[in-house]
Amino acid sequence: MKDKIILGIQIVVGLMLVVFGANGFLQFMPMPEHSKEMGDWLQAVYMTVYIFPLIAFIEIVAGLAFLSNKLVALMAIIVMPVVLNATLAHIFLNDIGGVGMALFLTISIALIMIGKKEAYRAIFKA
Repeated sequence: MKDKIILGIQIVVGLMLVVFGANGFLQFMPMPEHSKEMGDWLQAVYMTVYIFPLIAFIEIVAGLAFLSNKLVALMAIIVMPVVLNATLAHIFLNDIGGVGMALFLTISIALIMIGKKEAYRAIFKA
């Protein structure tokens, strides 16, 4: 039963990551209103030119891995810093409107990682 719940979360998160990643390249969803602090930060990150395409690429690859159930443990490790950074940016830059979705993704990926804990066992052996 627990495995089916984790798989369900994995599919939902995979779909969200693919859609948000594709939006990073295609801009088919309108950008929501942000707080001034978040807007300033996003503008600064946008000026680097490479960060947003890199994030979108990571989201798409991780989402496809989650949907295909291949390399899930590895992709969860790779995508977690991206999602966690988004969550913390929304929290600390007073952008309350975006906190919910980012927090949902962070918690969901953490649950996926807990569900795949056997894959991480060798990392923590010392």
